[in-house]
Amino acid sequence: MSANAVRSRSGIHGHETASGWLFTGPVLFLLGLFLVIPVLMALWVSFSDWGGRGSPFSAGVHFIGFDNYSKLLAGGGLAEQDFGTSLRNNAWYVVLVVPLQTALSLFLAVLVNRAVLRGRGFFRTAFYFPSVTSSVAITVLWLFLFSSTGSVNKLLSYIGITGPNWFNEPSGILHDLLGVFGVQNGPAFLTGGTFLGISWWDWLAGPSVAMSAYIIMGIFTTSGTFMLLFIAALQNLDRDVTEAAMVDGANGWQRFWQVTLPQLRPTLFTVLTLGLIGCWQVFDQIYTGTQGAPDKTTLTPAYLSYQAAFQDQGWGQGAAIAFILFVIIVFFTLFQRWVLRERKVSRRKMRPYLSVGTGSSGVPAGAAAAGQPPAPDGERQ
Repeated sequence: MSANAVRSRSGIHGHETASGWLFTGPVLFLLGLFLVIPVLMALWVSFSDWGGRGSPFSAGVHFIGFDNYSKLLAGGGLAEQDFGTSLRNNAWYVVLVVPLQTALSLFLAVLVNRAVLRGRGFFRTAFYFPSVTSSVAITVLWLFLFSSTGSVNKLLSYIGITGPNWFNEPSGILHDLLGVFGVQNGPAFLTGGTFLGISWWDWLAGPSVAMSAYIIMGIFTTSGTFMLLFIAALQNLDRDVTEAAMVDGANGWQRFWQVTLPQLRPTLFTVLTLGLIGCWQVFDQIYTGTQGAPDKTTLTPAYLSYQAAFQDQGWGQGAAIAFILFVIIVFFTLFQRWVLRERKVSRRKMRPYLSVGTGSSGVPAGAAAAGQPPAPDGERQ
């Protein structure tokens, strides 16, 4: 096939290709210089014994294989236990923050998108304001609000509840709940088995009281951003489908679940993906606040990576933690993409709709209702 034929089929001529590379070249250069090369260097550091001095590619730096990864995943020492603790803390953070912030942001979007609501601009700004406030400032504010003599405990005292010492309480909330019913120790198969140096009983402890305060803060500060995404999606929905559902007698709840929410699938995937990535990268709140205390129950993989590299000079382990975290984020992103994928409607679900125009035996619905026999094949339209 000639070059002219290839150009005609693709619709792109030679000078257009050169122009495209000319405009994208500077951006690709900057991405390669400040993103791709540093990532590749960090990947090499995770497989080396670099100590943080000089170049990681100098002759004194040696390739040690998966030693840094094995210490974190199967070392049996403090490094494995700290990494397991950080994963447990962050896993509970993700499990609670991602669905709650998604549900709250969708609720706020539906609320402020209603035409009957007065002052919608004010409420949109008010709900979005925490998202544009510095996370460091929000964390400092949270330390005051959730202190032992802070406003939160003061409000709880008005209803007869003695609030905890939030950021100094390491116990898990699920263990505390079980303790109310007299359960202090778990069964042997949970306390005896371990994963990443942590017993299964401790994995099921739930977030600590201190981490619960961070969970509330995460929901408070991120719901406004995702609310705007849902508002933009709601304003671009097909109104004809909603009106058709109203004509068919669907109430508001049915229209939301059967009409509105399916059309929000792309936005829902975006919100869940961004929320998932953000929740697995919690760092600045921990660094500004408790720095892993109390008893490492607010330790996260992102902060542990910083601690291992910059404080303990374990650069290889710090880089290894970062890449394990990267694999975790990619895995859960692909998993939720698979869960939210477009699915073909099964023949079983389509059968009631196909039988509207024709009977189950291929007889027209009107003829079947009138008791008329089916027409011969040659006479059917």
